[in-house]
Parts: sequence; structure tokens; C-alpha cells
Amino acid sequence: MGLAFGAGLVAVLNPCGFAMLPVYMTLVVQGDAAGQLTALRRAGVATIEMVLGFMTVFGAFGLLTVSAAAAVQQYLPYATVAIGVVLVALGIWSLAGRHLPGLNPMTSTSRWAPTVRGGSMFGYGVGYAMASLSCTIGPFLAVTAAGFRSGLIVDGLLTYLVYAAGMSLIVGVLAIVAAFANPIGVYRMRRILPYVNRFGGVLVLLVGVYVGYYGVYEIRVFNGTAVSGDPVIAGAGRIQNGLAVWVHGHGGYPWLTSLSVLMLSAFAVSWTRRLRRTAKVRRVLRLHCAGLSPFSP
Repeated sequence: MGLAFGAGLVAVLNPCGFAMLPVYMTLVVQGDAAGQLTALRRAGVATIEMVLGFMTVFGAFGLLTVSAAAAVQQYLPYATVAIGVVLVALGIWSLAGRHLPGLNPMTSTSRWAPTVRGGSMFGYGVGYAMASLSCTIGPFLAVTAAGFRSGLIVDGLLTYLVYAAGMSLIVGVLAIVAAFANPIGVYRMRRILPYVNRFGGVLVLLVGVYVGYYGVYEIRVFNGTAVSGDPVIAGAGRIQNGLAVWVHGHGGYPWLTSLSVLMLSAFAVSWTRRLRRTAKVRRVLRLHCAGLSPFSP
């Protein structure tokens, strides 16, 4: 179970899909609710939907026979390229001045926000999983197969859930950090508001270019035409490997600590704001009963 949990932690930072994490965090950000419990609920919904989408794809792939899985796996890089193309198209769409839901932290009331509309983050989790399959399916199958080989279906399912729990821990902490973040005070800086969506578009575009490039690189590896020492893959690989090694070395304790601190901070901020509102209402009522205007000096 410890191996399954550790594999789930590292799965988030796989070489194929880790570049999609910044876009995921951007989609969770909604500045108007920063520091409120609504942000905590939104982050929780985003985490559950995203992980469900990811684990649905991995679970379906795990149900395939070995021969079928091997046949499908050689085509997975093409899915990675397709996901990269979609992200590039969305980035260009946003740069053209079109509104891309979730990339503008000011639009917290939009009914199209990814964490409000049911299933939207589930779809992102599916895309993340499709881009990650070729890099992560091997360790996933090795860990879950070990659980099912014990002869008890319950043990296999428990291993699967523990793997999902490891992934959920990192994804959840990142979602909460993003939901409570107030990047550069963007919701106060009204001057840059018209450009916020374009900033998000640039991020999506860059991530899409990298994901597509990685898919093409994988295809070349399968075909035996890849050039060793690709500078783009090597540079991103150093970043990804450093993060993965740190996560593997420290386990889940830093993330559990961060999760506890973030949740306690959320409740503390919410309680403080509630006390301030109550004190303000009492002051207004006291002045009203005294026949004074609450706005008088």
C-alpha cells in the first residue's frame, strides 16, 4: 500500500503530463473568492473531478488484456499530440480576445467556470491521463497488478484507491493553493483586467506546444528516429525529475502538513471575517438605537 501511495504521488509529476499542471491551477483560480471557504469548496470539487477523470482512464486501460494494452500503447503518443493541438488552439482562441472559461480570475460568477459546471474538470482529468498514459501506465499496472495477484479483489481495489489517494493529495494541495492565491493582486489591479485572459492564453499555448512536442518525440522514439539529447525534452526532464525525486524522497508528509495548514487558515480567515461582519452589524444597530447615523464621524 505504501508503494501504491508513493506511485500515486509521483504519477502527478510524470514526464508526459506534468506541464499541464500550471493550466490546471490556472483553471481553479478565481480571485474574487480568494481566502473564502467557497474557494476551499471549489478546490475540493476540482480535485475530485480531475482525479476521477484521471483514474477512470487508467482503470479502463488496466482492464485491457496484456496484448490489447500493448497494441493500444503504441498509439498513445498520437493522443498526446492531439491534446497538445487542442491546448494550442485554446491558447490561440484566448489570445485572439475570446473568453476562455476559467482563465480570468475576475469571472467568479460565470456559470461556465470549470469548477462550477459539473464534469468540466473531469474532462481535464481525462485529457491529463491521456497525455500521461505512455509515461505512467507501466508503474500503475505494476502496482495495481501486485494487489490483484494476492487473490482478493478487495486488496486490488484498495491498492487502486490508495494510488488515487496519493495522486489526490498533491492535486488537492495545488488546487487549494491556486484557489486561495491572489496572484499579483490581480482582482484589485483593474488596469490589467483586459489582459488577464490573454496571459492565461499564453500559458495554455506554451503548455500545448510542449505537450504536442513531447508526443511527437515519443512517436519518433517508437519509430527509432529520435535524436538523443533533445534539448527541449532534456531541459523539461531535469525540472520534472527534480520535482519527482523530491516528492518521492519526502513522501506524503509535507503535502499532508500543507493541506492541514491551508484548511486551518481558510477556517481562521472565514471566522475572522464573520466576527468583523457581526461587530459591524452590532455597531450599526447600536447607533441606530441611539438615534445616530452609522455614517457619522
